[in-house]
Amino acid sequence: MATGSKTQESKPSPELPTELPYDFLKKITNDFSNDMKISGSPFGTLYKGIIPNDDRVIAVKKLQENAPMPADKTFTKEVTNVMALKHENIVQIVGYCSETSKKLVQFDSRYIQADINESLICYEYLPKGNLEDNLFGPQATSSAESGINWDTRFKIIKGICKGLHFLHKLDIPIIHMDLKPENILLDDNMVPKIADFALSRVFGEEQTRLCTQRVVGSYGYMAPEYLYRGEISAQSDIYSLGLIIIEITTREKNLPDKDQPSARSFIDKVSKDWTEMHIADKYGSSNAEVLRQVKTCIDVGLKCVEIDRKKRPPIDKIVAALNGLHAIQMENEVPPVSSTPPSKKSGSRFGFNRK
Repeated sequence: MATGSKTQESKPSPELPTELPYDFLKKITNDFSNDMKISGSPFGTLYKGIIPNDDRVIAVKKLQENAPMPADKTFTKEVTNVMALKHENIVQIVGYCSETSKKLVQFDSRYIQADINESLICYEYLPKGNLEDNLFGPQATSSAESGINWDTRFKIIKGICKGLHFLHKLDIPIIHMDLKPENILLDDNMVPKIADFALSRVFGEEQTRLCTQRVVGSYGYMAPEYLYRGEISAQSDIYSLGLIIIEITTREKNLPDKDQPSARSFIDKVSKDWTEMHIADKYGSSNAEVLRQVKTCIDVGLKCVEIDRKKRPPIDKIVAALNGLHAIQMENEVPPVSSTPPSKKSGSRFGFNRK
């Protein structure tokens, strides 16, 4: 009996088709019940879906009827483009659904039948949840040195950057357009995976920037040029990335309000407060290597949120700066971080102006 049980356990799960029927997704999420809900956003709700007779779990994103998604063939094409992506820091899409159904809706004083397009995207399920909850949820603490330790947070920062590098450096680049802590999921080993491509744009080979009249995104993470002029480019993602790096490093939450869609007050506060003296105080028990890493991450994050998009570093320079940190320390002994406020020239040592 033990042998038979072992054979049964090793039997691979049947592969799901790429295009999944709406009724199937409705069934595995228990009719999209609140009990199966993982999280929600203005553009859709994420549910846990349990495959029948398999106990395999997937995450099902049901987009809102008014979500800013391309319909029909364009939606299918863009989802299948993202499905083809294979990278350790990108959440794997396992299927999608795009079906039109009849729905009875009230119009003025009567009911009419309307065509409703149901758009859903299915992802691999990651039980650790999103970065937002892990950093700032009930289980997290506010201290910079407690909660998720610095080594793990630094690994998360580098992983997010590697995932974004992969997207931006594809032969046909993908701009995510909605990077924020809620859209970074963590696996069991705390490896970050960029998720939720509902707003992503696939750029043509010769296309580096475009404009749109319909600006949608998450308050507090939208680049100014996108918010006010509808300009979309890789630097839109860099702006959002900078805010994420700052939040992870400082453990201070970006709390945007209606007057601060690009989080300028939060950015100004971090730029003013997080001096070398403040870093040494917050990370008082850390060694010089950790203090240097923290300083570098804050400098990189602040460089990413420059108002002028042309001043923001490209993703390959960001990855190089973070990956080169350890190699630089191996070559030269790192002096301890000064307890005095940094001079105007000291920033170049950590930034992108090093010769």
